[in-house]
Amino acid sequence: MAKEIKTIGVLTSGGDAPGMNAAIRAVVRKAIGNGVNVKGIKKGYQGLLNEEIVDMEARSVSDTIQRGGTILGTARCHEFRTEEGQAKGAEICHKHGIDGLVVIGGDGSYRGAQALSRHGINTIGIPGTIDLDIACTEYTIGFDTAVNTAMNAIDKVRDTSSSHERCSIIEVMGRNAGYIALWCGVANGAEDILLPEKYDYNEQEIINNIIRNRKKGKTHHIIVNAEGIGHSTSMARRIEAATGVETRATILGYMQRGGSPTCKDRFYASIMGAYAADILCQGKTNRVVGYQHGQFLDFDIEEALAMKKDLNNYQFDVSKVLSL
Repeated sequence: MAKEIKTIGVLTSGGDAPGMNAAIRAVVRKAIGNGVNVKGIKKGYQGLLNEEIVDMEARSVSDTIQRGGTILGTARCHEFRTEEGQAKGAEICHKHGIDGLVVIGGDGSYRGAQALSRHGINTIGIPGTIDLDIACTEYTIGFDTAVNTAMNAIDKVRDTSSSHERCSIIEVMGRNAGYIALWCGVANGAEDILLPEKYDYNEQEIINNIIRNRKKGKTHHIIVNAEGIGHSTSMARRIEAATGVETRATILGYMQRGGSPTCKDRFYASIMGAYAADILCQGKTNRVVGYQHGQFLDFDIEEALAMKKDLNNYQFDVSKVLSL
């Protein structure tokens, strides 16, 4: 028989992502609509251990869907990676009457949710990360906003790069995943796209490409470099020395995490939040919400964490052809 859920908690964990507030809002209002109380946990698992827990009502999430970041705050928590920290977190949930918990974050956040489930707290994960690196889902909250933010920034860098006839290396976020770099590389018409999954560290090939394009009359060169490769500034110095072409590095950094979420991030995050609240109220636990082939669905956390996500080879091949 499914465990009766009377009160659920919601927290955001790990890196923030545009659209997290839409997910929080949907969790709160859908749960309340289902007759369940909701508590917000501030600053992720660290806030749970510190008992930074507040009651939430429908009005608590008014005028939040358009805001970037997370109204609950987020933090990394080393203590929660330990068995003692996880047991303490479960005890605090019981103390505050929290029967179930919605965790919005990445794969590290899922491991925390999985641990709480083992301690008797029903848990549901929602994929909140700009990196798009969770294998069980084609969509993660924040990716669409982040990639559009980066795209717009690269367009601006291209304008000045063209004016000064420079080579520009623009470094985008994504940790060890190249999805932001790939999407921006194609969308911005980059001449070179460097992805952790594909880059062979043959810098001479990039140098040759710049020289070859100059001989064809091309006056500027855009390189989109993924965070997982990094070292854009030192790369720029080496390329300038080898080619004689003025080369500048621009690291976009945390601007990609901020800003008002796109319509897609608001809509998908809202549906995922509502879906998580519904399946939690049904008594499900140790699940992750995902999106595949136009459908919202859920997976066992252990199954989701075991999945591997590879960059689409066809998309990568197309990106190379289009950059010629």
